[in-house]
Amino acid sequence: MKKTSSFIVPLIILFFIFSLLSCASKKNLYYFQGNETVLNEVYKYTPTLKPDDLLIITISALDMESTLPFNQQSPYNVSSSGSESITSTNPRLKTYLIDENGEIDFPVLGKLKLGGLTRSQAMDFMKDKLRVYIKDPSVNIHISNFRITVLGEVAKPGTYTLSNEKITILEALGLAGDLTIYGKRKDIMVIRDKDGDKTFTHVDLTTNDIFKSPVYYLSQNDIIYVHPNGAKTNSSAYSATNSIFISLAGIILSVISIITR
Repeated sequence: MKKTSSFIVPLIILFFIFSLLSCASKKNLYYFQGNETVLNEVYKYTPTLKPDDLLIITISALDMESTLPFNQQSPYNVSSSGSESITSTNPRLKTYLIDENGEIDFPVLGKLKLGGLTRSQAMDFMKDKLRVYIKDPSVNIHISNFRITVLGEVAKPGTYTLSNEKITILEALGLAGDLTIYGKRKDIMVIRDKDGDKTFTHVDLTTNDIFKSPVYYLSQNDIIYVHPNGAKTNSSAYSATNSIFISLAGIILSVISIITR
């Protein structure tokens, strides 16, 4: 009976240690820990137009003929990177690059300063200008090179060009295949260009505070960098720590086996 007791007690201790390790690992991997009540304070952010944005601008009205001078077609296909290639078929609407002064050169209207405006504000601004020439004009502006870059410990790092101009940091990480097990969920860095300066914002995916962050909604050309966690930088701390206890467990069990013979 004494031998059995001496054998069981160490096993209970080992089981307790492994349980603690498992809990610690889960705590570092789970997202949005804490209060699960509905959040009503999600940070609201609307991207503004910036220099180097490539715009597709469509003008429409009941009298479509009156819009023709403003809907110029281009013999070029323009890629999201801004490069052009000549095409003889299926010409597309001309794109307008916002220059360093925040301006575009638009047919008939000339120089228009759209930089710093939201899409909605820019469309209203152009409507006011067009009413001189078109009755009840409608304006649609699309950023054709809206892109974000995801780097670091994700499954598919790279630059993503998006058709939707409203994307969250969570959706961007989803596009990149989510974080690897080596991604540091408590320290995601978002690099943003603001008025020519780079801003660096750090967010923690393991808490609900991410939904209140000013970088929850991304802006065009944002860069998301996922830092490696200790497991990566220390040649896999997750497995290294467990290996120590597994080795220790083996030694203890061997000793117990010898003692209880």
